[in-house]
This record gives sequence, C-alpha cells and structure tokens, in this order.
Amino acid sequence: MTLALDVELALARGVGTLSRLRGGGATSAPGKALLRLRPDAIAQLSARLPRGSVLVSATNGKTTTTAMAASILRAAGIALVHNQAGANMAGGIASTLLAAARRHDGIAGELGLFEVDELWLAPVAAQLGRPRAIVLSNLFRDQLDRYGELEAVADSWASAVRARAHGHCRLVLNADDPLVADLGREHGERALYFGVEDESLALASMAHAADAKHCRRCGTPYVFDAVYLGHLGHYHCPGCGQARPHPLVSAHEVALAGVRSSRFRLQTPAGQATIALQLPGLYNVYNALAAAALASALELPLASIARGLETVRPAFGRAETVLVGSRELRILLVKNPAGANEVLRTLALEPGEHDLLGVLNDNIADGQDVSWVWDADFEQLAGRVRRVTCSGTRAPELALRLKYAGVEPGRIALQQDLARALDSASADLPAGVPAPLYALPTYTAMLALRELLVARGHELAAWS
Repeated sequence: MTLALDVELALARGVGTLSRLRGGGATSAPGKALLRLRPDAIAQLSARLPRGSVLVSATNGKTTTTAMAASILRAAGIALVHNQAGANMAGGIASTLLAAARRHDGIAGELGLFEVDELWLAPVAAQLGRPRAIVLSNLFRDQLDRYGELEAVADSWASAVRARAHGHCRLVLNADDPLVADLGREHGERALYFGVEDESLALASMAHAADAKHCRRCGTPYVFDAVYLGHLGHYHCPGCGQARPHPLVSAHEVALAGVRSSRFRLQTPAGQATIALQLPGLYNVYNALAAAALASALELPLASIARGLETVRPAFGRAETVLVGSRELRILLVKNPAGANEVLRTLALEPGEHDLLGVLNDNIADGQDVSWVWDADFEQLAGRVRRVTCSGTRAPELALRLKYAGVEPGRIALQQDLARALDSASADLPAGVPAPLYALPTYTAMLALRELLVARGHELAAWS
C-alpha cells in the first residue's frame, strides 16, 4: 500500500511539474490528479500530521483569516502544512498535502491549516475525519449562480458540524452572524464564539442588501440592537427569545485608520492585549478575532496571538500595496455586496477625492451573475470620486452602476482591456502630490491584475 501510494504521489508531482512548465501555479492540478488516482488521498496524507488539522471557511475573509492564523501558529513555533496560495477546494488541499508528503509515511509539518471553500467544507471535513477545529466566520450572499441561497450553504455547514458532533472537534463561530451562531447552539462547550463589543461602530441602519434577517428557529424577524457589517451585529428574536451568544473572544475600543491599519483591544479567556493590525477595516478586525479565537481553542498563549496578529501582512489582493512608477496602487478585493460595502466604508475614512480602478469580471470563479453591483452602496463614495476607470468583462455594467450611484459621467472612463486601463488610470495624476490609486477588482480580475504587475516587475507571484 505504501509503495503504491508513493508511486501515485510521484505521478501527481509530475502533473505539477508540467503545470508549472506551462506557466501555471500548480496549486490544484497535481492534487486533482492525485485524487483521481487515490480518492481518499486527503485522508491518507492528513493522517500523517501529528497535530491534526483545522479548517477555516467563510464567504468573506477566509484567506486573510487563515493567513492570520498561520502567523499566530508560527509565532507559537508550530510547523504548518497550509494552502497559502488560496486553492481551497479538494484539489488545492490535496496539492498542499502532496507538497508536504515524504516517503515512508513522513510529512513536512505538524499541523494542517486549510482554508476551505464554503461548498467544499462538508466533503473535506469528512476526508479529514477528525479535524481539531472548524472556524466558520460569516455567511453572506455570494455567487448566487453557484452557491444558491444562504440557507443552502448554512444547511451544508450544519451537516458538516453535526457529523463531527461526537468527536473532539472545537467549533469556532462568529457570534455576530445569526446563521453561523446557530450552528453551535446544540454543541455546548465545544463551541467557542467571537464577536465585536464596541457599539460606537454601530451603523445608523442595516444595509438594504443585508442577509439573515429572520430567526431560523421560528421565522420571526430579528431585532438588531447594533449592526456592524452587513447583518453582523447584536440581535435577538422577539418570537422565541433566541439571542446572540456571549463571545469569549471579543474586540473592544476599535479604532479604524482608513485603508492603512486598525487597532483594538482583544479580550480572550487567557487575558487581554492591544492589537495594532497592519490591515484596514472592521472586516479585518473580524478576521483577526476569528484567528485569535482559533488560537484560543487550541490553547495557544496570548503572547503568540498578539505577536502573530501584529506581524501578519496582507494576503494577496487583500489590501496589498504596490508602487507603479511613482504612484501607490492599493488592491482591495470586492466580490459581493457585503464585502464591497466594507471596502467603500473604509475608503470613505480617507480624506479628499479618490482615483479608482474598478474591474468587474463575470467568469465562473467570480459568479456569472453580476447583479450584485446594484446592491453595493457605491452611493456612499460617489460624491468623492475624482476619476474612475472601469475595466473587465463587464466594464459597461460597472460604469452604468456608478453613473446611477451619482458619479458624474465625465469622471467615468471605460477601458475593458486591463493593461490599458491600468496604464490610463495610473498615469492620470491629480495635481500636487500623487494620490493613491485604489483598485477594486473581482476575484479573477484581482488575479489578472497581479499577473500583470508580476510581468511588469512590480509584484511577486502569489504561489512563489
């Protein structure tokens, strides 16, 4: 059996070599080949990890949360097997394990840390058998043509959680998301909740595109006592009395510094620490809480949590900064209404007028239904746009949305070719000191933009 597996590993590695020779990143192809040869390869290889595995899933922020968790775990001296390139379906996870596998049942790492696509959580968790922890951070409406309604994803997650109910798997859940919090209510102390405890951040009202407004137990609309992000906040059901669980890991005294950084006081069962993040926005505070809660569930020291969070850098395409000539380019991924609104809210904290490069694609990995742009609140920034260049496969739709949001048509440029759009947008300098150019790309647009920057010598490849 061992000899046969070693042969299969060698064949799958050959597929990875061919993929790289053809210019690909080989983040999924070798794993897909391995799974064809041995369907239980994830189970076989993950069994070699002496500290087991943990899974992280969410609609928004799973790549950044996993990067933060990796930084904490490494600060604690734990060697990881981690799909850091973001390939988060079965093929990508198998590729990650394949890269770490050694002959004679060895593996280069102690703990598996795997970001997992929402719809792949249940099958990957089943392959891993007994993951030590599952982190579920949020559920937002995203890629309706692929995921369907939120309830379908929530039901899939509930099945995955239920299947691990009799093991030692810890559930790390966002108390502020009603759909996610519900998943832990019948699992007692196995569930560890995190959330924001700073009502100064509460929005005046819930965004019209917010999801999860009704109690899953009785169907009564929730009463939100505070709304922080989308449908995340403090809530209770006036029908059956169900309410937000108390978070053991929480953020207090949150300070947001525009697109540059954020700061908060972290409260954990092991004590408290002030965290200075090198990432912007309340959404990254939530990501940091998820990573800190995972570390708490694994009983890591508070010092490692603080050090890991303060040294983490932006994951690729998520608040990365690149110098293009003499101009700073900041890449801020947008892919659904909730995420876009938080990016716009963060940009609104920056003074003055803004130059934007919006890139809207409708490829399969983006979701081919781009109607979500009409639910994103571009109105909150429309009056402060100096110039916006619209690009991507659905550039005209984005330009139309911005026009209806209130951006003056004379300030909107349309250039579907990404290279030309980048050249035009970066060269169109405002008077005085060059202001940053903010790129707001969808997922495949972000990858294309990064590849373009790599080709021009501006940025390293994500899989290097």
